[in-house]
Amino acid sequence: MKKYIPLAVLVVIIFISSSQSYEQQSIVPTLQQLFPNQPLKEFLSLFHIPYWGIEVSVAERGYYYFLEFSIRKTMHMLSFGAIAIALYIALYPKKWRYFYALLLTFVLASADELHQSFTSGRTATMSDVWLDTVGGFILLTLFVGIISLFKKRIRR
Repeated sequence: MKKYIPLAVLVVIIFISSSQSYEQQSIVPTLQQLFPNQPLKEFLSLFHIPYWGIEVSVAERGYYYFLEFSIRKTMHMLSFGAIAIALYIALYPKKWRYFYALLLTFVLASADELHQSFTSGRTATMSDVWLDTVGGFILLTLFVGIISLFKKRIRR
């Protein structure tokens, strides 16, 4: 039963986060305080990200909003990566657990976006579901790869 606790904690955190409006979650004021000189602005200006029918870039949205967007999407990927790993551990030792962990990550990402659609000032997009699932795939693949390397070393 203990193996489900990390998964439950992560799902609750995601649920609470999805219940908050954009304004409640915005880190733009904090970024403005932390980075008044806008470090790496020229470098970040090279990136143009198509997202939900708009272009997200420093030129279009401004330095702080672009930085916030990048941080938020990275956190989405890391959060669902952690969920994929927690699912993988919770499913142990069942066969096909890698596949099921990714499938359930996709289901949870879809449920998160559906939940978010009921939150004021938030949007639900399939792009975010795929981003979350890709985050799950990347982190879970790294986790499984590292675990198998350790197992091979132990056997030697």
